[in-house]
Amino acid sequence: MNESEKFLVDIMTKRQIEIFTADCPLCDQTVQMVQELTCPNCEVSVYNLRQEQEKAQHYGVNAVPAIAINGKLVVTGKPSREQLQAAGVGQPLSFNMGAALIKRRYSDKE
Repeated sequence: MNESEKFLVDIMTKRQIEIFTADCPLCDQTVQMVQELTCPNCEVSVYNLRQEQEKAQHYGVNAVPAIAINGKLVVTGKPSREQLQAAGVGQPLSFNMGAALIKRRYSDKE
């Protein structure tokens, strides 16, 4: 399987959740809430803003906590459970959603 095929399989089967933190109490609460809501289809990565500045700049993170899902910044500041669920945290990916994500990902590269 080449890299493109692996990417397609990953995006069709996993929701990539990236949390940007800065060792603050709100950040810790956000990480805990996301981890409580995640399902087997969610893959969570936590980044310290001080150590991952380039990645944070890529998403336009200017405050923490901040959450990106499947490559798109969706929440800045402490989210509610409802905001996280509306953004897809804990929700399995459907085929149509996966196809839409692939289309968006490849149209961004053009």
